[in-house]
Amino acid sequence: MPERQAKPKVLVLHGPNLNMLGRREPSYYGTATLDEINADIRHHAERFDITVDCFQSNYEGALVEKIHEAVDTCNGVIINPAAFTHTSVAIRDALLLLDCPIIEVHLSNIYKREAFRHVSTIADIATARVAGFGKRGYLIALEALQKMIT
Repeated sequence: MPERQAKPKVLVLHGPNLNMLGRREPSYYGTATLDEINADIRHHAERFDITVDCFQSNYEGALVEKIHEAVDTCNGVIINPAAFTHTSVAIRDALLLLDCPIIEVHLSNIYKREAFRHVSTIADIATARVAGFGKRGYLIALEALQKMIT
């Protein structure tokens, strides 16, 4: 685990197409934009006295590099890998480098959707999973991490 800092640091990763939240299939993902979700995360992180770094990319390599940067700097990770949930061994391998809790988040209930969405390449290495709570899932994950890392 990284050295303790004045404030614990949590990395929040958003995968592909999540930059289109608010416009993309609102029946599954809700109407909140990614900026609104990140603002809620930051607000709650302040209440928990946690520093958060929110990052979104449509590119697998950019997410992998961000995870690499977190190896010695983060106390916890919240990740919504989005479509990479089902396909990315590279993200899985990068997450294996971390020595901190990892919470996998999904806005929709992936088990009420297409069968291919039921499979996650990181489920077995994640500390916990949150699915089906919409944008609130990120806040549930943040609160859980706060209890784990402080």
